Amino acid sequence: MSGTGGTDEMTDDDRAADTGGRTAGPGPAGGGPDGFSGSEALATLHRVFGYESFRGEQEAVIDHVVAGGDAVVLMPTGGGKSLCYQIPAMVRPGTGVVVSPLIALMQDQVDALRALGVRAGFMNSTQDFDERRVVEAEFLAGELDVIYLAPERLRLESTLDLLSRGKISVFAIDEAHCVSQWGHDFRPDYLALSLLGERWPDVPRIALTATATHATHQEITQRLGMPDARHFVASFDRPNIQYRIVPKADPKKQLLAFLQQEHPGDAGIVYCLSRNSVERTAEFLARNGIAAVPYHAGLDAGTRAAHQSRFLREDGLVVCATIAFGMGIDKPDVRFVAHLDLPKSVEGYYQETGRAGRDGLPSTAWMAYGLNDVIQQRKMIQSSEGDEAFRRRAAAHLEAMLALCETAGCRRGQLLAYFGQDSAAPACGNCDTCLTPPETWDGTVAAQKVLSTVVRLQRERGQKFGAVQIVDILLGRRSAKVIQFDHDQLSVFGIGEDLTEGEWRGVVRQLLAQGLLAVEGDYGTLVLTEASGTVLRREREVPLRKEQARPATARSSGGRGERRAKTAAAELPEGLQPAFEALRAWRGAQAKEQGVPAYVIFHDATLREIATVWPASVAELGGVGGVGEKKLMTYGEGVIGVLASLERPAAGSGTPDGDASGSAVPGGAAPKGAVPGGPPRKEAAPRGAVPRSASPRSTGGPVAGASADGGAESALDWSGFDEEPEPEPDDWM
Repeated sequence: MSGTGGTDEMTDDDRAADTGGRTAGPGPAGGGPDGFSGSEALATLHRVFGYESFRGEQEAVIDHVVAGGDAVVLMPTGGGKSLCYQIPAMVRPGTGVVVSPLIALMQDQVDALRALGVRAGFMNSTQDFDERRVVEAEFLAGELDVIYLAPERLRLESTLDLLSRGKISVFAIDEAHCVSQWGHDFRPDYLALSLLGERWPDVPRIALTATATHATHQEITQRLGMPDARHFVASFDRPNIQYRIVPKADPKKQLLAFLQQEHPGDAGIVYCLSRNSVERTAEFLARNGIAAVPYHAGLDAGTRAAHQSRFLREDGLVVCATIAFGMGIDKPDVRFVAHLDLPKSVEGYYQETGRAGRDGLPSTAWMAYGLNDVIQQRKMIQSSEGDEAFRRRAAAHLEAMLALCETAGCRRGQLLAYFGQDSAAPACGNCDTCLTPPETWDGTVAAQKVLSTVVRLQRERGQKFGAVQIVDILLGRRSAKVIQFDHDQLSVFGIGEDLTEGEWRGVVRQLLAQGLLAVEGDYGTLVLTEASGTVLRREREVPLRKEQARPATARSSGGRGERRAKTAAAELPEGLQPAFEALRAWRGAQAKEQGVPAYVIFHDATLREIATVWPASVAELGGVGGVGEKKLMTYGEGVIGVLASLERPAAGSGTPDGDASGSAVPGGAAPKGAVPGGPPRKEAAPRGAVPRSASPRSTGGPVAGASADGGAESALDWSGFDEEPEPEPDDWM
């Protein structure tokens, strides 16, 4: 299932490939109660979005909703959720009401739809009285296809009265996971949305989210009052994203090296746990030549809006943010998402990393992870204001996240398994543990030494200490604190000289992750758990990941410059690159003039296909994927003018006619909108693409640009310290 998530038109990968000559038609439900059928939905897809057919289960979802049925749809970020309610809103009589928490993005969402010729509007707290009156009048007059509302507006009787006086085609509840009280994005106003079905029982509802476990899925259905809804669940796999977790030593410097070596000039998001860390990281990157801005809830609304707007409209900007940023962001060319702190849950990690690579091009989900992350998260759970049930849920989320970090198997497989999906292969070939499989070792004796030290401190001295003191005792270090408390007199003093400090910290980290140690109190002291006794009594073994040393030599091949050169060659023949760049320059000028992101005009993949096809007339341009009627009318002459000013390369001189290296679309001939030799995507990064057939999932090899050893950070070196200071408790959000 695909399309674009969030706001605008489908990407080439999100729309349907015309697989095996399949023709679209009415779904199983046939025509709806109002006499509408799948053929009208298909005609709308072609007329508005410029594509010939749907992809995956999009057609089934749309036909079901058009026929009046309720639906719960789970798709990954960039998977096409928005199309599943946009087309029903245009096909059914009335206005589609989209409930979304993304107030800051509603203007961009409406602008993107209007650029397609869709009559769209929004109502939220950013508008003044006159602006709202105009939208209300348009709604009542039946002049809107889609209207966006914030969930809190549905608590107002005036809004409910307004909706009662108009004709509603469909209710779309976007970001539906916000209804989950145990989720990472809980919004209390979502709990009241069950009233939509009670007040308008004949209007179909569609709830959509990018991430949900089976339990969250059921909670969405229950809390929204949709017991008869049909459920559609797409694959959670994002094969173009390379998952990597590196040892945290000096996280800001590690991040800088990662950006400079692998993503110079790329747009990306860096997530930090605290506002202070966000500010410090953005300042650090800016001082070192990386264009970066902060984003968190402590900034005033104007600054947040300005930074978000820059991110959407500028190339190569990095946003350092708390989890307050990112939901609904439709920027297609986010090349990386980095985490400097451990996310609280796998759901949060998946949704945040999913904001990379919406265009299907190679992207990186990079995280720096260390012992202090585990201690810090444990402390946060213990000190939370929630009840015991909340702490149990939070602990379960953390355990799953730690399991993902500590796994010696395929990270992608572990991630998919969390959401109840089987991996297509035991090794994906595009995560750090597949590219450089970690070694494991029997850490039972080492675990016993750590646990024995904790036991002796408590039983013999009545004391509890954190990881630093435990490691100093094991290494036989006579530090000031060791001397102060006479810990050099303990029988366990110096029994761990067979391992390095970094290795002992790794042992402690993994014992915490396995539940064989626990964190207690404000100072993060270590205590035993119920499971600790089984290790001390030699009733179980403790397998641990080996703390590998980072190779001394730097990566000699596959650097970012080389990767860009290779992917650019795969993206377009050299002879067509000038046309592509000229079209991008024209698009940039149009976007600046209209005050919208460049991808609202045309996505890069559409520009690549235009350069490949080289239409000589507006009529020919209409055959390009992604060029609907409105865009053809608005931009057709401009595009043809750009091409007319250039000299078309002769066949055989680096043009498609002389290049037989194109990759086929799976299942049949390349559909309208597919670029020969390129990925079946609509969105793409300006300076590089790889064919879908060359993706790591299909070849088993690394992403283009990754070295044979998985990159500069792939061989894990856990010998460093977590030097980043912990945030203050009141600064976590």
